[in-house]
Amino acid sequence: MTLANRITLTRLFLSLAVFFLVIQKTFLTVLIGLIVMIVASVSDAVDGIIARRTQTTTSFGAIADPFADKILVMSAFIAFASVKILDIPLWAIFLILLRELTISTLRVLAALQGSVMKAEAAGKFKTTIQLIAGFTIMALLLNKVWIAEHPGTYPPLLAIDAWAGPLSWWLTVAAAVVTVVSGVIYLVNHSDLIRRSWSEKKNV
Repeated sequence: MTLANRITLTRLFLSLAVFFLVIQKTFLTVLIGLIVMIVASVSDAVDGIIARRTQTTTSFGAIADPFADKILVMSAFIAFASVKILDIPLWAIFLILLRELTISTLRVLAALQGSVMKAEAAGKFKTTIQLIAGFTIMALLLNKVWIAEHPGTYPPLLAIDAWAGPLSWWLTVAAAVVTVVSGVIYLVNHSDLIRRSWSEKKNV
């Protein structure tokens, strides 16, 4: 296994760590979760750079890399949804999950036809928006748990906390909209692949 692929697999485990750290809802665990999420996000760029510079790009990496990104984002947002002090709309998370599963299925269809569907600009932009939203919500959650654990804290933190709910809601909705639009772009760009999958007959 190449170094780039090892980093990709490590990101999967880091994603699980983010989920379990956030749902503990303490300042320390959320802070560690934020740090782990940053490391996982940076690893996404690192494994791509290593694969290109060492000329070790693989079919596994082309599929596993975007899959690891999806797991990281969904781990964070599902964890946020479990925290009642955040105003996270479940329907928006459902749309994000639906899009991700749809495009993952499209990648499987491409693999069955002997091709690899690599990440496109729309997908990369989508991931960037998701991560920005995720980092911001994580910071808002960090502020909330700090206030909960330290009564009588500074007024500026209380002012930020007053906006935490609405801002978390809008960030999640914005991420969902961008995610769905990018999914539609993928489906349109690969409509020929879908039509071939519908018409192909497998010998039994």
